[in-house]
Amino acid sequence: MSNAPTSLDRRRFLKAAGISLALPMLESVPAMASPSGSKAKRLVCVGGFLGFHKAAIYPKKTGRDYEQTTLLEPMERHRADFTIFSGLDHRSSNGHKNWGNYLCGQQVGNVSLDQIVAEKIGQNSRFPSVQLTAGKASQNMNYTRQGIALPMVQRPSVFYNRLFASAEDRAHTEYLLKSGRSALDLVMADAKRLQATVTATDRAKLNEYFDSIRDVEKRMTRQLNGIDDPIPETNYRLPDYDPVAPNLMLEAETLMYDLMALALETDSSRVLTLFLAGLGQVFTIDGETLQAGYHALSHHGNDPDKIRDLVKVETQHMIRFAKFIDQLKTKTDENGQPLLDSTIVMMGTGMGDASRHANSDLPTMVLGGGFDHGQHIAIDRKAEDAPLLGDLYITLMQRLGMETNEFSNANRNLNHLFS
Repeated sequence: MSNAPTSLDRRRFLKAAGISLALPMLESVPAMASPSGSKAKRLVCVGGFLGFHKAAIYPKKTGRDYEQTTLLEPMERHRADFTIFSGLDHRSSNGHKNWGNYLCGQQVGNVSLDQIVAEKIGQNSRFPSVQLTAGKASQNMNYTRQGIALPMVQRPSVFYNRLFASAEDRAHTEYLLKSGRSALDLVMADAKRLQATVTATDRAKLNEYFDSIRDVEKRMTRQLNGIDDPIPETNYRLPDYDPVAPNLMLEAETLMYDLMALALETDSSRVLTLFLAGLGQVFTIDGETLQAGYHALSHHGNDPDKIRDLVKVETQHMIRFAKFIDQLKTKTDENGQPLLDSTIVMMGTGMGDASRHANSDLPTMVLGGGFDHGQHIAIDRKAEDAPLLGDLYITLMQRLGMETNEFSNANRNLNHLFS
């Protein structure tokens, strides 16, 4: 009688008999199984730094028979797959510096939604979380529990090489990781010696420092443990150059969406975020060079010509986002079902009105995840019991199998709005 385990251990199975084979997502592999009772297994968050012009994105009617809007037109083929919310925010302060509230809640620097989720569902994938940006990031979006801002990858080639690394690249990465761990050991030893000689206040600061070091060590250990995991193969090829010039941001955005879809399909990561930057770049769209830079257009002061050009840029964002959703509806998971069915995708922003630097009423779209979609849900934020954006985040986390009833200053969910 065989003593073989009844379930497959992904890492041992892939290395059996000296064979290294990259497998698709398999239902029988525990590392790929969904959390108990959850309908979603992955989370993608997209954040637009300059927001979206509300008159161009918000329908006037609520419910399922809302009228089409300019910015939702590229998403029309996905109408049954998303819900758009108006009136939600974190009740946080105004200003560009507070854009980072988007995934953090009321206070910039609090642990961000993606990192909370990564602790639950990201640990068994090669990359527990991935932070990307299209264009140069001028604002942080992702924070650890220690309040450390996580860097974002700007070059598509860098992300591509991480997903599909060569043997030489992996050997170099292993060397760097091991070198870094040695340095951390020395730092910790010095810090502990120092702890015995300082004041209580400084000891508290050192404890925060230790927590940060431990968090880095855990991340490095996970990377080392997975350094020999089989790398998936792909026929996808990047262009010969990275579109990192400011006016090529939209091209970079397209590539990042393609790579994100591949990362989800190969189960390389289950938690990904993409920051859509917005600085002084002047775009040429459909052969027409716009009258001002993206950031200047966002400060339109109700000038109709600037608003027209601003909406042209935002429409390009939506066109690319819709094509990303196309891919998630075409690519399948371990059960042969479209990735979108088991992936929660959120597009939103920390800026409700860039022209006024207002951080209230943040346009938010939620797609996939097994929710009942197809609505415009308008929240009266002036009502005494008005829900917060964090309440929506609680619903998303619960759908991902997390037992939680709080996020930042929010302490309920919006489950009833999806029923």
